[in-house]
Order: sequence, then C-alpha cells, then structure tokens
Amino acid sequence: MFIGHFAVGFAAKKFAPKTSLGTLFLSAQFLDLLWPILLIFNFEHVRIEPGNTVLTPLDFYDYPWSHSLLMVLVWAFLFGLTYYRFKKYLRGALAVVVGVLSHWVLDLFVHRPDLPIYPFGEQKYGFGLWDTPVVAIALELVIFIISVWFYVGATDPKDRSGKYGMIFLIALLVAIWAGNFMGPPPPNTTALAIVGNAQWLFVLMGYWVDRHRNITSLS
Repeated sequence: MFIGHFAVGFAAKKFAPKTSLGTLFLSAQFLDLLWPILLIFNFEHVRIEPGNTVLTPLDFYDYPWSHSLLMVLVWAFLFGLTYYRFKKYLRGALAVVVGVLSHWVLDLFVHRPDLPIYPFGEQKYGFGLWDTPVVAIALELVIFIISVWFYVGATDPKDRSGKYGMIFLIALLVAIWAGNFMGPPPPNTTALAIVGNAQWLFVLMGYWVDRHRNITSLS
C-alpha cells in the first residue's frame, strides 16, 4: 500500500476538518515513516528479493517495532494522546488514532503473511493481494479516489496554490505509486531507507496544501 495509506488522511478531513491534512497524512503513514529510521539504525530488517510477490520485491521478514499489531496499538495511543494534549480537539485525536491503526489493517490485505501480532511473535498474518495485482491495484485506486472526493467535499481552495497544489500532490502520489510497480527494485536497503524517509515531504506538502484551502463545514 502507498496511496491507500495517504487516502486515509484525505478521507479523515471530512470527519476532523480542523485537523491539518499534514497531520492526518502523518498518522496514516506513521508506520512507514518510522520503519526507514529503524532500518537505518538496524533495529529492523528487510530483504530485497525480486519475485517475493508479484508487485513488490521486498521481504518484510523483521519489523516488530513498527508493524506488529501490539506496537501499532501503542503508537496509535501515543499519537492520539499527544495530539489531544496540544490541540484539545477530540475528533482530531480520534482521527489520528484511526489513521495509525488503519495502516496495519490496509497492509493486512496486501502483504504476505509477514505482519506479527506482537514483537517477535511467530504467528504472522497477511492476505497476500500483492500476488493478485489486478485486485490489489484496483482496490487501492478505488480507496484513493473515494478519499480524495471526501477531501474535496470538506474543503475549497482559497487561491491557486490551494487548487493546483492539491492537483500536483495527487498527481505526484499516483505517479510514485505507479513507478513503484514498474521501476527496478532498490539497489540495497540503505537506498530503500533513504527513499522511505523522503516520504516526509508528502507530510509537509499536506500541511502546505491544507493552509491554502478553506474548510467548508466544521465539526
């Protein structure tokens, strides 16, 4: 999943309009923003293995701190608690909690059985839709389109940046998503981690685009 996770951020704006799109992106993509950092410091590991699945060459054999369900629950709780501590906006706090949790749920559909329930647990889960490309791609694209529609329904552009910046953000996300399927595998895990950390740019773009759009209704 890639645009499917960002889709959760777009959709959540309808539920929590006073929460910035950047924060909603941050929560929905938090696990994959944490994961490259843990890779760099050798706390988690991945193998580049072309053919591991039809759509991705990555073997996620060791990521207990970022992607085990127990730790996801911990990260979601801490994220929501921190957000509420500073913003005092319950809807926003609930939205970011769901955003973090949604990442594991969406990954469950596409990953091979590599998602642990708790750190270093032997039982792992995943429905493996990455081995059924038509279904996996269609599912993610539909989720993304519907979620963008929710975001557009919750906001209006203030200016040209709000209009064209959003179009650019959407186009860039889709282009990178498609490139992940069609491009060559990463040369090594260090390069993979560096590219993974570049996803922070989308969080920053979310903040920027959201500042240039008006909320059409408050909750």
